[in-house]
Amino acid sequence: MTREIKWRIIALQAMAVLIVGFAAGFLYYESSFANNFVRDQLVAQQIYFPAADQAVPGGSLDPAVYPDLQQYAGQQVDNGDKAKAYADGFIGRHLQHVYFGMTYSQVSSLASANPTDPKLTAAKTTLFQGESLRSMLLSAWGWSQVALYAFYASIALMIATAVIAAALIFELVTAFRRQPVIVTKPVTA
Repeated sequence: MTREIKWRIIALQAMAVLIVGFAAGFLYYESSFANNFVRDQLVAQQIYFPAADQAVPGGSLDPAVYPDLQQYAGQQVDNGDKAKAYADGFIGRHLQHVYFGMTYSQVSSLASANPTDPKLTAAKTTLFQGESLRSMLLSAWGWSQVALYAFYASIALMIATAVIAAALIFELVTAFRRQPVIVTKPVTA
């Protein structure tokens, strides 16, 4: 390998270390930013799971109905996983019992056809508000998942940066070694 090619490889490796290292740092920062933003927004809403002492048969956190939510009893919704549990496990199950298990769009269609029915109007309002909150909480969970993937990607890029840096160091060490001069004798016939 010629000396010029070796220095080109070293220059490319140095650029790769800088670029991949920057990308790793950027992803780590964005992961932290997204997690902090989700936490701050959820904490500001002051949503709490019902306390364990409210877990009575048929109550809001009945262990028979909500076995998956017992681990969150009394806790504040302050991260993406809790937001998903509250959205799907708590609000979602309650919304299934609002008007015979019908969805918002089904109840809305019925309410439009029967505008004087107070039960349908109330069910439509409840379903709309419940589905809106559920959607917002699931969006918070989605962004927390994006933050998690960005964190994992930053770790992978940090490892890649270390590998490229090790290769760069190896190339720098070998670049300053003297290459043995090979002397060939002319062939005589």
